[in-house]
Amino acid sequence: MTDLDLRPRLAAAAETLALDLTDEQLDRLIAYLGLLSKWNKVYNLTAVRDPEAMLTQHLVDSLSLIPPLRRHAAGKPLRLMDVGSGGGLPGVVIAICDPTIDVTCVDTVGKKAFFIAQVAAEIGLPNLHAEHSRVEQLKAAPFDVITSRAFASLSDFTEWTRMHLKPGAVWAAMKGQHPVDEIAELAKRAPALSVFHVEQLEVPGLDAQRCLLWIRPTAAIG
Repeated sequence: MTDLDLRPRLAAAAETLALDLTDEQLDRLIAYLGLLSKWNKVYNLTAVRDPEAMLTQHLVDSLSLIPPLRRHAAGKPLRLMDVGSGGGLPGVVIAICDPTIDVTCVDTVGKKAFFIAQVAAEIGLPNLHAEHSRVEQLKAAPFDVITSRAFASLSDFTEWTRMHLKPGAVWAAMKGQHPVDEIAELAKRAPALSVFHVEQLEVPGLDAQRCLLWIRPTAAIG
């Protein structure tokens, strides 16, 4: 299946999600998919090999985060950290779809961070940055939103990144099924944090459960 075959499917998924993407944004998403597929053969960026499966399981899955992010931003620019970004999911997709969001993708694997930096250069995304580091070892920096896609447990995710959370900011964790056990663990380990909203995500073409957990401090955290 060629890029020309995949583009209409991507456009249809974006329309289903009520995303008013430009032709240029659709072209950039397809270009990113091409780079992901090409580099994956050498860098092992994702276990998914087929471009058609990548489209649904990676790109469209990440697109489902855009409407909630836009509602949260309410028209204001955001600084967003994507933790455990791997091949740039959802960070690269966010950077392409919303230029008002400044995205920093963090991964412990050097070749993955290098790939994201290469994507930013080749596609032309000045709002996309890559960091090769353990997130807890990065110099603390203020972010409005910290997100992840099936990166770690909620407890570990929030613990490792809390020093990067701007006052009044939130975490947005993408998960599969509603993680009841993780929410309970977070309540025990971090009572100063609150899962204040669990949002079901509909991913066009994907027959699997997805949800987005919004988390924020309810008290000062050190």
